[in-house]
Amino acid sequence: MQYAELSVLKQRVLVGNPLPFNVRDADRSLLLARGHVVASHEQMEALFERGALVDIDELKAQPGDVSAAPRERLPALWRHCMDDVGHALQASPHEGYTAALDEAAAPVLALIERDPDLAIFQVLRQEGSNHLQYGVTHSVHAAITVHMVAQRLRWDAEATQRVFKAALTMNLSMLELQGQLSQQATPLTDAQREAIHSHPQRSVEMLELAGVTDRDWLDAVAQHHEVVGGSGYPAGMAEVSDTVSLLRRADIYTAKLSGRARRDAMTADQAGRQMFMQDPGHPMAAALAKEFGVYPPGCHVALVTGELAIVIQRGQTVTTPIVAAITDERGVAREEPVRRDTARKGQAIVGVVADRKITVRMAAEKLLVLAD
Repeated sequence: MQYAELSVLKQRVLVGNPLPFNVRDADRSLLLARGHVVASHEQMEALFERGALVDIDELKAQPGDVSAAPRERLPALWRHCMDDVGHALQASPHEGYTAALDEAAAPVLALIERDPDLAIFQVLRQEGSNHLQYGVTHSVHAAITVHMVAQRLRWDAEATQRVFKAALTMNLSMLELQGQLSQQATPLTDAQREAIHSHPQRSVEMLELAGVTDRDWLDAVAQHHEVVGGSGYPAGMAEVSDTVSLLRRADIYTAKLSGRARRDAMTADQAGRQMFMQDPGHPMAAALAKEFGVYPPGCHVALVTGELAIVIQRGQTVTTPIVAAITDERGVAREEPVRRDTARKGQAIVGVVADRKITVRMAAEKLLVLAD
């Protein structure tokens, strides 16, 4: 059996709440059974200090009751999972780091499996990504993207899992810098340029300190900015693996969808078109375009009716999604969204609406109930 230190799972243990797993002493003997309530912060700190352990297999067996959760709870589960992954990514490299990351990421994979359209919705609706949170959300959005595209490409489970982990950790050494740059309106400093150029190797070093020995995972992180032909960095490699190629495309695509202090977020149709036109004959570009569609979930669109809507579900074709109208024909905000099928002539999409023009906001919980 393998064990992770309880201290690296702080986000899963709350004072006054039942423990979600058994806690063992440093000698592996049972210390506290699942369901035991830790009564005080002092007791919790004492557990951390004595090196209390959790069985990794037990952690992996608990992806969080995603499959049984009512659909209206899924957006809240996404928010909770994003927080958990953020805590795991931001922890300093240590023994048990990868186990904690696996434990935090397992519910994310379960959520993707449960509702792929809602997973894409997370990628498009990149809200609340300030400072350090920006780096974490970008990593998760890239991981969602590579996982879904790898499955469309029919990669095996091992390759899909590896590219997912690489996406989560490729920017490990610059999570905070990414947040700073997202808010920075001035040009990069020399120090920032150097940090960006060196971040792939520094991220590899952090993973190695955390005990990662998977050479393919480490190489993918080290090379995720390399480009076939040698125009990438830091090594200018002429040839790269499929894992690296997919990782780089997902990184670029999800970055295009993110607003920065110096530029607005690109609309989904424009971002998808640019990715496809850069490599029109490449199977990865085609798979990305097919997986997300012209109007992916989370994209705001104008309908022929005059209504403003948000895409909530992919349709029979890449141009005919299911949407939720959030205004009426006069542009007045609705109290409750109304389902529209854009495959119908009278409800067709006439164009994408940039996020900066959106003044009507509606909770994902309200929108989700309209999807099939």
